[in-house]
Amino acid sequence: MKIKVGFGYDVHRLVQGRALFLGGIRIEHSHGLLGHSDADVAIHAICDALLGAASLRDIGYHFPDNSSDFENIDSKILLRRTVDLLQQNGFAVGNVDCTICAERPKLKDYIEPMRECLAATLGIAVDDVSVKATTTEKLGFVGHEEGIAAYAVALIEKI
Repeated sequence: MKIKVGFGYDVHRLVQGRALFLGGIRIEHSHGLLGHSDADVAIHAICDALLGAASLRDIGYHFPDNSSDFENIDSKILLRRTVDLLQQNGFAVGNVDCTICAERPKLKDYIEPMRECLAATLGIAVDDVSVKATTTEKLGFVGHEEGIAAYAVALIEKI
């Protein structure tokens, strides 16, 4: 069995007047993330981790932010298409681990729904999806509540 590991990172600015989506679910908050799609940083980081593991470039290459095809798109669609690309190249998702960095809102009550949503979208067991949340102790753009960042690692297997 051949396994490969990939790493992903994404960040988007927080703005008023947009809904906040993280890990595929809507989060109640006064601000949302600005982006061409729904700007779900967790899913974008996971997509990049998966694509990187398979040496298939990055999310911007496959889903460019200057294409009207992806304007305001639900990032779960991008994640499902990423899984499809992996399968077309002979890979299956093993597991993913994502850390979301946000000062607010507090995400602990949303972790399990995110894991369930991501597992369903990825087509893997909930036990193979880890989502964690942290703050930056009020430091940097995350700590000043200017944006939210996410990091992800993914393991894929050659099938």
